Amino acid sequence: MHIQSQNRLLLGPGPSSVSPEVLKAMSTPLVGHLDPYFLEVMSDMQNMLRQTFQTKNELTLAMSGTGSAGMETVFVNLVEPGDKVLIGICGVFGERMKDVAQRCGADVLTVEAQWGTAIQPEQVEQVLKSTSSIKAVALVHAETSTGVRQPLQEISRIVHNYGALFIVDTVTSLGGIPVEVDKMQIDACYSGTQKCLSAPPGLSPVTLSSAALNVVKTRKQKVQSWYLDLNMIANYWGEERFYHHTAPISMIFSLHEALRLLLDEGLENSFARHARNGQLLQSELEAMGLTLFAQEGYRLPELTSVVFPEEYKEGELRRRLLHEYGIEVGGGLGPLKDKAWRIGLMGHSSTLSNVTLLVQAMKNLLH
Repeated sequence: MHIQSQNRLLLGPGPSSVSPEVLKAMSTPLVGHLDPYFLEVMSDMQNMLRQTFQTKNELTLAMSGTGSAGMETVFVNLVEPGDKVLIGICGVFGERMKDVAQRCGADVLTVEAQWGTAIQPEQVEQVLKSTSSIKAVALVHAETSTGVRQPLQEISRIVHNYGALFIVDTVTSLGGIPVEVDKMQIDACYSGTQKCLSAPPGLSPVTLSSAALNVVKTRKQKVQSWYLDLNMIANYWGEERFYHHTAPISMIFSLHEALRLLLDEGLENSFARHARNGQLLQSELEAMGLTLFAQEGYRLPELTSVVFPEEYKEGELRRRLLHEYGIEVGGGLGPLKDKAWRIGLMGHSSTLSNVTLLVQAMKNLLH
């Protein structure tokens, strides 16, 4: 089969569109994964990742694999069998955190919020106050299944008051809204390349604080995953450059270029662009008589869940949007299945022209 580009406009929950420069970087001739030039690229990319995470963490790198690999990396390295872990669940990806932690042998406790709302600080504090020796608290910063933005600062303060580690999923937030790892005292943070960073899926940026790194180094048992063991991978990304596995060289070239473009734009400018386009889209959707699912005041600008009235068949509308206009959006998950769209304005996809195109196409389809 001959593969031919369909020229889709990617406005779903991921992947997002990527710039021509990033695609060109992917086609850079291969070098060896221990080539001196490639090692320089890796080091430069680490510095750019630190700027993007807004951290000075020494252990900041890109794991081989998508954002889910970053999630597994954090949990398999920090959690040992029997450890108590508290997880906030208000959508699909909080549930996925719970599943991964249980597979690590953790004693998982949860705080939950209704889909479309955020976890509240008092919920977290109540569990920490009533349960001793909780090792870590984990939250999803940008819940991709609902479009909810989870506030972090007050919960981080509470978590550290009780001596626990703070783990945050920033797969859909990094590059689109402020993550501020150091300011928020996030101990372990992971993301993905295919959302607001606007690179193809295939790498997962991860950063660990010195406290989290100390937990990894002083484990009682070996990390259950050889492939994701940071004790070994840190030696490849660190000064020793000790071989662990063959790095996805072309993906690293692409992420390097995507980060360069992001930092050339400036993080604050990127945040403002995402906020501006997200707010415009959401106001246009409401003007069409549609309902925004995420609670007001907690809405992500880069990912919007919009609910259709019962008389519309959202699946048929999505198919027509793709085939008649070449625009991809995502369907709803869980209780939103067959009821909602998830619209992404992430990274290279977050432009005024894309908002205008989508809104006009939707008006044509709905009327």
